[in-house]
Amino acid sequence: MKTQWMESPMPYLGPELKPHFILSKWKIEGSTLVAFRGPCDVKTEHLVDWEDRLQSDFIRAREMVHFLGEFFGITLKEGIWIQRLLVSEWCVELLKRGIEVSREGDDLFVGGKKLSVSIVTASPVSVLLHLGINIDPEGAPVSAVGLGSLLPGVKVEELAARILSRFQNEYQSVDRASVKVRPVI
Repeated sequence: MKTQWMESPMPYLGPELKPHFILSKWKIEGSTLVAFRGPCDVKTEHLVDWEDRLQSDFIRAREMVHFLGEFFGITLKEGIWIQRLLVSEWCVELLKRGIEVSREGDDLFVGGKKLSVSIVTASPVSVLLHLGINIDPEGAPVSAVGLGSLLPGVKVEELAARILSRFQNEYQSVDRASVKVRPVI
C-alpha cells in the first residue's frame, strides 16, 4: 500500500475514477491512495452512483481535498470497508480538534451540513475510491460546510498527510493481522 500527497492542485471531474489513472498520471503502481486539493465539478454523466445519476444529481464545490485510491486483489465490498475506514479516520481527526462531526455510512456531517462526498466502484482489474472533503463548499447542490470555516487557518496539506499516514498504517496492520494467525481446523 502506497500513499502520497500530491503538491500540484488538480480539479476532480469524475473521469479520474478509472483503472490505472494514478499510474498514468503520477507513475505510482499497485494499491495506492493519493490526496490533492482542487475544485470539484462532477456532472451527472460522470456519476457512478446510480441512485444519484437517475436523479440527475451532480457534485460541485469550489475547493476540496480529494483522496483517490485504487486497490488491487480485493472485492467491491472490501473496498467499501476501506472507504468507511478512511471516512472514519477523518471523523476521528475532526473530533480530536473539537469539531462535532457525525458519520452516516460514507458521509460526514457537521451541524446537519454535508462535509464530504464519496464513492467506491469496481473496475475489471481493481476497486476505485474517491473521497472529497469540502474546504470551500461554494456551489454545492446541497447544504454543505467546509474545513475553511470549521478550522480557519488549518494547513489542509498537513491534515491530509496525517490521514494518509494513519490510513497506510491501518491498512498495513490489517495485512499483517491476516498472515500472523494459525489456521483453526
